[in-house]
Amino acid sequence: MSKTIVSGASIPAHSPTRLSTKHRRFIANLTLLISAGMFIDGFILGSIGIVMPAITHDLALSAAWQGLVGASALIGIFIGGPLGGWLADKVGRRPMFTVDLAIFLVGSVAQFFVGEAWQLFLVRVLMGIAIGADYSIGWPLLAEFSPARLRGKLLAVLELAWYVGYLISYALGWVLTISSAAGWHVILGLSTLPTVIVFLMRLGTPESPRWLVSRGRHEEAKRLAAEHMSHEEQRDLHAPSRAGQQGFGRLFSRDYLKTTFFVSTFWVCNVTPYFAIGAFSPIVLRQLGLKEGLTGGMVLNAFAVLGTALAVIFIERVGRRKLAIPPFFISAVALICVALFSHISTTVVLICFFAFSLVNAVSTTLCGVYPGEVFPTEIRGIGVGFATAVSRVGAALGTFLLPMAMNSLGIGSTMLIAAAICLVGGIVSQLLAPETQGKLLSEASAPSGK
Repeated sequence: MSKTIVSGASIPAHSPTRLSTKHRRFIANLTLLISAGMFIDGFILGSIGIVMPAITHDLALSAAWQGLVGASALIGIFIGGPLGGWLADKVGRRPMFTVDLAIFLVGSVAQFFVGEAWQLFLVRVLMGIAIGADYSIGWPLLAEFSPARLRGKLLAVLELAWYVGYLISYALGWVLTISSAAGWHVILGLSTLPTVIVFLMRLGTPESPRWLVSRGRHEEAKRLAAEHMSHEEQRDLHAPSRAGQQGFGRLFSRDYLKTTFFVSTFWVCNVTPYFAIGAFSPIVLRQLGLKEGLTGGMVLNAFAVLGTALAVIFIERVGRRKLAIPPFFISAVALICVALFSHISTTVVLICFFAFSLVNAVSTTLCGVYPGEVFPTEIRGIGVGFATAVSRVGAALGTFLLPMAMNSLGIGSTMLIAAAICLVGGIVSQLLAPETQGKLLSEASAPSGK
């Protein structure tokens, strides 16, 4: 094991140092602020599924418009991910951390006033742009401050917050829909209140010392690191880095092409089936013979929250690969069973869908961990942003095509396509997924190319 000399003492480079109360409080607060953004993201994406039948009726949506409205936020994330990541790498994490939420707030308020399908589509695209930017700003920021032994768990908490937001939004929409207490405008606009609170809380967040070092601002970085980072992470802050092409092009260099391909494919294969099924879960479950489609959809989301919580608990105990790979194959089996046996028993359908929702959430949690770990500071924002964009292409296509696929191919064939996507994710992950458990960030983000 290598050693580092600090103040005349020889300290093992990987010996974890105990966090001070001040550092623990800062990490907890930062995790809360970024998790809150993820909560809001899940909140607005969860609400669209529950109100889709009402929107379809009120705005007379065709199948194509159903898909476009359902996928609108995902399309925005496709734009906002790389754009926000590029800006975060260029101008810093701190300024973008509040700007993106301000944009989201504008869109959230606008949902109260839309009256046409195209208006709703454009507003939710704008909100998606802000969400995508938040991914590529918040995840790098938390990864760059987190201690190595807690980094995976903290990044996984962000995904847990997303699923909790999705579930709460779905549950509120379910209650309001069943009771007829509020229309779909109000249900969609409920995201305004938490957005205002989080926006105010984010003011004053410090800049990432790792980003400052990447820009040559060493003295400022040293001061902030001493205030907000453990001794172990302060040492790693100044670890030698391999110079290379900056910006978007470096993602496809020999050093990081394999990393970029893995992270993007892993994310696509996790979220495409989930978003396609999740956005239309009431409709899907009704077509499978379940009269209480809304209730079934809420239970599916509850299982997803449980799966993510399990990932948070075990990620630093069993490592990344054991949580990333098996769920793909279990998901594929569950969806194949739905395709083949849905006409026999609704009980089988429920068990398979619940199993899919649980294990898919376990592996999807790693989508919030890997991107923040495997790219170097200079391209961490654009790396997360690019992977976000690619994943949302799959998610948006799945959401857009699912209503038409069910109409033209039937529910069985549609589920078989979703199962095939899961199999591809499992095979790619088996071949390429790295194990970053316990590694310092400079080690986890070392070049993968030969």
